Amino acid sequence: MVDLKNVFKSFGSRQIIEDVSLKIKKGTITSFIGPNGAGKSTLISMISRLIAKDDGDITIDGKDVFKTKNNELAKKISILKQSNTINLKLTVRELVSFGRFPYSQGKLKKEDWEKVDEAIAYLELEEIQDKFLDQLSGGQRQRAHIAMTVAQDTEYILLDEPLNNLDMRHASQIMKTLRRLVDEMGKTIVIVIHDINFASCYSDHIVALKDGKIVKQGRACDVIDRCVLKEIYDMDIDIREIDSQRICFYY
Repeated sequence: MVDLKNVFKSFGSRQIIEDVSLKIKKGTITSFIGPNGAGKSTLISMISRLIAKDDGDITIDGKDVFKTKNNELAKKISILKQSNTINLKLTVRELVSFGRFPYSQGKLKKEDWEKVDEAIAYLELEEIQDKFLDQLSGGQRQRAHIAMTVAQDTEYILLDEPLNNLDMRHASQIMKTLRRLVDEMGKTIVIVIHDINFASCYSDHIVALKDGKIVKQGRACDVIDRCVLKEIYDMDIDIREIDSQRICFYY
């Protein structure tokens, strides 16, 4: 379980995260939603220790992430940030193999390549695995980076807006893949996402943030609510139930 207690973060005089407490259960998809500047990416970066907290406690399975050794943490958590541009001349397969570095230190063994193959298959990248990244569309590159994260084979996977640059088909494919990773492999996934309908349909838990604070958290039926969404986004959003899923209409 990921446990945050009274976490604060500021940059200069601006408070980005203010007194956030949150528990993320194992074997679930937890989505962070909210407007730009709500603190979603900052929060996920602190959980993964990419940036330091100012105050509070962040533990994973009872261990303080800021006191955990780098190599140990890399086998526990994998993260994909929004900015994932790599300028090296790499094939998809080579990129995905980077996910095995915490285990192989660059000297991949048979079991490492098996994990690479599994990740490539999971993201349906077999046909383009030998192509160079600069030959791919933005959506294909994004899927390759997600495959690299999957190849790391960590219990916890943190994804910061992974649907960027993806068309409807591939965005849906990614969300279905994440659901499978949870349901079939027992992964715990935390995702920053702007599409509240994907959050509604695929999440076990939703955390709604605004101005660095949690406005509401709970199941989709608790958070995908007209009053809650009005408070978060400052707009009226019509919600309808279709096939037992709450779907938002805001166009």
